[in-house]
Amino acid sequence: MDVWQSGERQISWAARSMPVLTAIGERFGLERPLDGLKIAACLHVTAETAVLMGALKAGGAEIALAASNPLSTRDDVAEALRAYGIAVHARAGVDRPTYYRHIHQALDLGPDLVLDDGCDLVNILHTERTDLLDGVSGGCEETTTGIIRLRQMTAEQALRFPVVAVNDTRTKRMFDNRYGTGQSTLDGIMRATNIMLAGRTVVVAGFGFCGRGVAERAKGFGARVIVTEIDAVKALDATLQGYEVRPMAQAALLGDLFITVTGNRDVIRAEHLAAMRDGAILANAGHFDVEIDVRALDELAVEVIRGVRPNTDEYVMPDGRRLLLLAEGRLVNLTAAEGHPAAVMDMSFSAQALAVAWLAGERARLEPGVYDVPAEIDHEVARLRLAATGIGIDELTDEQEDYLHSWRVGS
Repeated sequence: MDVWQSGERQISWAARSMPVLTAIGERFGLERPLDGLKIAACLHVTAETAVLMGALKAGGAEIALAASNPLSTRDDVAEALRAYGIAVHARAGVDRPTYYRHIHQALDLGPDLVLDDGCDLVNILHTERTDLLDGVSGGCEETTTGIIRLRQMTAEQALRFPVVAVNDTRTKRMFDNRYGTGQSTLDGIMRATNIMLAGRTVVVAGFGFCGRGVAERAKGFGARVIVTEIDAVKALDATLQGYEVRPMAQAALLGDLFITVTGNRDVIRAEHLAAMRDGAILANAGHFDVEIDVRALDELAVEVIRGVRPNTDEYVMPDGRRLLLLAEGRLVNLTAAEGHPAAVMDMSFSAQALAVAWLAGERARLEPGVYDVPAEIDHEVARLRLAATGIGIDELTDEQEDYLHSWRVGS
């Protein structure tokens, strides 16, 4: 079987669990909302992403795609996309310079719109490819990490075009961040280590939607879960849900498995590594490979044994303790496993596709900045998903509508 045929089979399999995005692609094929537009994207090159690319191409877009993480790239999927007429600049396992070269190659398209996963593409546009900025009229960002960076750019008046925060929709936070990250993170950890979670102490750093999902799934497997947080409200929420909340300095002494889910850097630092027990496992389910200080881990170790298991490296400390790092500190769910199930990405990428079409029509009227996805898109995605799964919901009666929109009716 040719490589591209293998990729095509993976895409077809994913599409079976993505009925909403498939229906949107069919609608785009008739309406052509993206005719004549060039789109540069920096996303995980997976079968699910390929279904999104197909929907955008059906809508009339010319697309160049780079990878947002070289360890998540599926080479057979990339070949299938090339055969479909989409320029893909990605290869599994490339080094950092090649990763950025691929982003530059995607930008060589001279895009009208950009899609980003972590803000690397937008960052390069604003620092190294400023010659292209006048031609870019809008973009979408689908991660918490990327939104954080974009809001900082907006605060400093550095962002030059409007960007839709696809990550911040209710459907994505619920379905993708909470349920998708929770399941796929533990899937990656168990594939890499084959450990039993029941009875172990799992430390989850960060209790946002992603961290909450990871904590829930770990608890469901029978683990004792400790949460670390910097936000008092989220820490209180974790406490009221029955989790133990401690600073990382204390949790480092207790944990068997550490999972970072924060979107920030140096969450696990040298002083934490020095306190961990023998056999502690380190995994990152945030975005970039900076949440665990891998450089400090390298400096502390007297020996590094690569590949003790697939996607698992063992670091031997001077006192003989062994710490296990999964997926080089990169996203464990996409590196050691397959990322979110296709059914999860159906929701996220459907919102992405509809947001791109909305942006194509509204971009001329939008000032530079970060914009929420219109509420009607969020509701449409949820409605389409319910319809695809045969689930019905109630509708308000006329009297109920009147009651909700009147202040004159009392109790």
